[in-house]
Amino acid sequence: MEVHCEGCAGCCLDWRALAPDDADHGHERRGQYRPLDDVNNLVPLSCDEIRAFLAAGYAGALVPRLFRSTDGPSVTVGGVELAAIQGRPAFLVGLAKVPKPVAPFDTDPQWLPSCVFLDPETLQCRIHGGDLYPESCATYPGDNLALDAETECERVERVHGGTRLVDDAVPPDAEPLIGPHAVGARVFVHPDPERIAEAVQRLSAGEATRSDRAEFVGVAAAASPGTLAINEERYEQARERALDATSWVDAATADWTERADSGADPDPGTASTLEDERGAPGTPGWDE
Repeated sequence: MEVHCEGCAGCCLDWRALAPDDADHGHERRGQYRPLDDVNNLVPLSCDEIRAFLAAGYAGALVPRLFRSTDGPSVTVGGVELAAIQGRPAFLVGLAKVPKPVAPFDTDPQWLPSCVFLDPETLQCRIHGGDLYPESCATYPGDNLALDAETECERVERVHGGTRLVDDAVPPDAEPLIGPHAVGARVFVHPDPERIAEAVQRLSAGEATRSDRAEFVGVAAAASPGTLAINEERYEQARERALDATSWVDAATADWTERADSGADPDPGTASTLEDERGAPGTPGWDE
């Protein structure tokens, strides 16, 4: 598998605004499970990865995703019919998308929902190859190829031209984590639907609070692969850590959001002030 990533970052962005006529780009909105949120290209994390992000102080980079159920096992929580496993709401935890000034595919800079770890200037990941780099990112698009599902590389080619997926051979280590084996490992369940009723309403309205996110992150960090069990002591510790954590991600997210909402000029170069000077890991650029 070989991909050409320079100037792309299509898998790290929600770039639907650059493809208004591409009806198939809402790939995460198809099927019987529809996300409550409206962000594309969520990177699902394992319970071990969630714990690692918490330990590094990056709780602000983590967001939960729940799903509406239209035809399958479900439970009603906060007036919302949610996909469920044995009567418990199922959810993922992934990396947040933040409005950032980016210019992918040779377009002019504009505000697009981008991974919290994407450097707007180089369009490279700030944690690429490090201990925190998610497996979902490291193996992409191998899992898609193994499942014969269209990759983001191919979507970029279809809409913007060029060659992004240079080699589409399925890598030997591609092992999509789906089905029962994913429960407790990457697909989590909340043990107390009543406790999250108001949080679900806020998530559905796009108004989730830090406390809402910490609740789901805490449960995911306390999960055990292959089971629905939740370690209560680990849950309490993880939830408190998620509530208390601060990092450059939190400050940068607040500033990026404020600038995007105010209609500020989308200048990728401002990342040096908003992210680098606050301690964000650097990227090598494309000349090295």
